[in-house]
Amino acid sequence: MADNPDETWTSVDEYFERRLSLSDVVLDAALDDSNAAGLPAINVTPAQGRLLALLIRVMGARRVLEIGTLGGYSTIWMARELPDDGMLVTLEISASNASVAQRNIERAGLAGRTTILVAPASESLNRLMADRTAPFDFVFIDADKEHSVEYFEAALALTRTGSVIIVDNVVRKGAIIDASTSDSMVLGMQRLMERLAHERRVSATAIQTVGSKGYDGFILAVVTA
Repeated sequence: MADNPDETWTSVDEYFERRLSLSDVVLDAALDDSNAAGLPAINVTPAQGRLLALLIRVMGARRVLEIGTLGGYSTIWMARELPDDGMLVTLEISASNASVAQRNIERAGLAGRTTILVAPASESLNRLMADRTAPFDFVFIDADKEHSVEYFEAALALTRTGSVIIVDNVVRKGAIIDASTSDSMVLGMQRLMERLAHERRVSATAIQTVGSKGYDGFILAVVTA
């Protein structure tokens, strides 16, 4: 076992990836193309991608909203679990990122059930609400952390009782508990936690994680009203 905890976490992730077959040529190609395009390596891990997919499968979700597309890696994991008439809408601010994601999604054979909206997420969310789009069953929020409260509020408006909302990267290597932080991303997550402390429309928990992406965690919330 490695002396460095980060190395151990990465090795354990790789062990599970091999034993549980958590990758394939399509997913690997999506990561390779994202790396070649210079996208930051901030995508979910294969184990996290499988978790998202399993949650969607268990729920029988038909409509998924993703806030933060990047290169489409997590998009592919989730869209694969939808029925042929299901739909995943994913929001991306960067046209270049969206172009990479679109190629990855098309290669995965998922273009027919996936729509990328290219604009600041707040604009796309406002448009979805104004259009009175059908409720989403599952929402994955993995975008700029500074606007986490705004995205969560929009997710509540765009879901129904029983829908699940996942917010990624909430622990921030433990900085979530730093009352003196000036980090805008941490502050964004702290504002979300304060919001959740008084939100009666969801039942939520937060889980700490370690792995090849380091020390972090996520919020899982079920809409109850």
